[in-house]
Parts: sequence; C-alpha cells; structure tokens
Amino acid sequence: MKNSDAEEILLNNKSLDELIKMKIEKEFIEDLKKSKNKPPKKVYMNIKEVPQDVIFSKAAVFRYFNRDTKCETFINGIQAEALTGIQHDIRQKLLNGELDAFTTDNAYIKFEKAVF
Repeated sequence: MKNSDAEEILLNNKSLDELIKMKIEKEFIEDLKKSKNKPPKKVYMNIKEVPQDVIFSKAAVFRYFNRDTKCETFINGIQAEALTGIQHDIRQKLLNGELDAFTTDNAYIKFEKAVF
C-alpha cells in the first residue's frame, strides 16, 4: 500500500479494521497469483539423466509388457520395483543408467520417462 493510498483512506474516514481487511485481501490476491505460476515440469526421456532417487518413484514411468497375456501397461517406478522383485545387480545398473530395460520370467519392463 502506497503512502498516498493510506492518506486517501484515512481522509475518507475508513476504520482501522477496514484498513487491515483491505491489506489482508491484497496480500491474499498476490499470494494467489504466485501460486498459479508453478514452474513447468521437466520430462526426462533418458534414464542416464534421471536422478537415482527418482527412478523408483511415482515420477518415473515404465512400460510393462506381460508375456503371458500379451498386454502392455504403464506403471510407475514403485510398482516396477515391487511387481518384478528386481535382482540387486539389475537394480544397480538401472540406478547407474547402464540399463533402461530388463526382463523377468513373464514380463518385459522398459523405462519410458520421468516427469518432475
């Protein structure tokens, strides 16, 4: 609030409660505008560029092809880790970016992207 605005309000016999209310409303509107301006999410298509803590999280998307039913679905990193019971060496290679796909007895799982 500028000094000239405050002087004008005081000259118009506004009460202190009204002044406080106006200031709170103005701050609320500014905060609302800031909250709408969210930073854009970045999409990583290469597993080498994805931070290790994100690969097996909800932000990572894997393509899951079931060999038995011939169905293809998309799962997040948490599901990829839980559903497949990844062996330790394969898990480490995924985390290091050396692999972007692996197989199990009945499935083929490939890293698609990470968005965060």
